[in-house]
Amino acid sequence: MKNNANSKIILGIFVSFGLAILIVGLYFIGEKQQMFSDAFHISGKFKDVAGLQVGSNVRFLGINIGTVESINIVSDTSVSVGIIIDDSNQKYIKKDAIASIGAEGLMGNKILIINTGPGRDKTIENNDIIKTTPPINVDEVLFSLKTTIDNTSNITKDLSLITSNIQSGNGTIGKLLMDKALANNFKSAIINLNQGSAELKNLMDDATISFNNNFDSTLVNLKESSKGFKILMDKAQSSWLLWGF
Repeated sequence: MKNNANSKIILGIFVSFGLAILIVGLYFIGEKQQMFSDAFHISGKFKDVAGLQVGSNVRFLGINIGTVESINIVSDTSVSVGIIIDDSNQKYIKKDAIASIGAEGLMGNKILIINTGPGRDKTIENNDIIKTTPPINVDEVLFSLKTTIDNTSNITKDLSLITSNIQSGNGTIGKLLMDKALANNFKSAIINLNQGSAELKNLMDDATISFNNNFDSTLVNLKESSKGFKILMDKAQSSWLLWGF
C-alpha cells in the first residue's frame, strides 16, 4: 500500500509538472500570436514571400511588434500576407509605412520588417493594406558574388601570365624591360634626343638674337629715311611758297 501511495504521489508530481509546462508553453505561444492582448490586423501583397512563414516575427524599428498571421496566394503573381500587431504600437505606424521581407542574419529565418515612411500620413488603421517592396533574392546575390569571384580569379591568372611573360622577356614590353642591349640603345637614343634638343634650342636662340639685331637695324634705317624724306618735303614746300604756288 505504501509503495502504491508513493507511486501515485510521484505520478501526480509528474502530471502537475507536465501541466505547468503545457500552460507556460500555451501562454508564450498565445503571447506571440497576440492572443492575450489587444491587436489590430493589416495585410500586404507581395510577388514573392521568399520563404516567409506563418508565425514569423514582424519587426518595427528593430523590435518585435507582431507576427505573420496568414499567407495566401491571390494569383500567379500576388501573395497576400496577413499581419497581426500589438495594439499599443498602432500609433507609431503611419499609412505610408512600407513592409519588406528580411532575414535574421545573413541566412537566418525570414521576418517581415515594417519601415517608416515620410510620416506625413495618418496612423494606420485596422484592416488597412500596407505598401510593400519586393524582397532581396539571396540566390541572385550569391550568384552575382560567385560570378564576380570567378572573374577576379580569371583576371588574376591573366595578370600572372603577363608578369611571367615580361620576366621571361617575351613580347615587346618584355624585351624592352628585360633585354639589356635594347634598354641601352633606348637609353642612348634618349640621351641623343636630349642633346639634339639642346643644340636646337641654341640654334633657335642664335636665330632669335640675329633677327632682333637685324630688325633693330632696319628700324633705325627706316627712321633715318623718314627724317630725310621729311626734310626733303619741307624744302619742296618752301620752294612752292617762294614761287607763289
